[in-house]
Amino acid sequence: MVRSARPARERVPLKIGAEARRAAGTRAEQVLAPVTDAPDDLVELGYIGDAYGIRGWIKVQPHTGEGESLLSADCWYFRRPGESTYTKADVMFSRAHSGTVVAQLRGSDNRTAAEALKGLQVWVPRSAFPSAGDDEFYWVDLIGAQVTNLQDESLGKVVGLLDNGVHTVLRVAYESPAADDKPAKTAERLIPFVGQYVQTVDVDAGRIVVDWGLDY
Repeated sequence: MVRSARPARERVPLKIGAEARRAAGTRAEQVLAPVTDAPDDLVELGYIGDAYGIRGWIKVQPHTGEGESLLSADCWYFRRPGESTYTKADVMFSRAHSGTVVAQLRGSDNRTAAEALKGLQVWVPRSAFPSAGDDEFYWVDLIGAQVTNLQDESLGKVVGLLDNGVHTVLRVAYESPAADDKPAKTAERLIPFVGQYVQTVDVDAGRIVVDWGLDY
């Protein structure tokens, strides 16, 4: 059996805890540039889930779709969850890959550098999105829209969207009135975002008209 010539107490420890975090932070700083004046139209599109390969590429998990807006931007902004300051990096290469987006950022040329970026949220200015086609809409443009039906009854406000694998579904929040000694509360309607129900979408006015009843 081969034994170390050093006593166990003298063996070099692995970098763990605060020391490892400091080392990762240093590697991330080599890739990310500080931002003093972030664009006011930044939209969070996903997060860095892992490194990809050994040449400094990262794998981004988009929040929706295939990440077309990520692929169209040549500069991404980043933020740690819970923090308010942004950093940024130029995107040298990017492509869609099995429901994710893989990319190489300027300054990231090995797996260690890429792994230091894990967990970062990825943001892109809304102005950098590619133009939407006819009857196509970006989710971010629908959130906050007021929803009414053909009878001009208010159904609530879009607070989010879901993708059930077949089509997009609007999450419409509304105030459920008090009844049977129960206080009023916020409830949700789930309305499929398909032509059968959605009649008009006015992004500029923030209004969506649907063929949907109050009692559905």
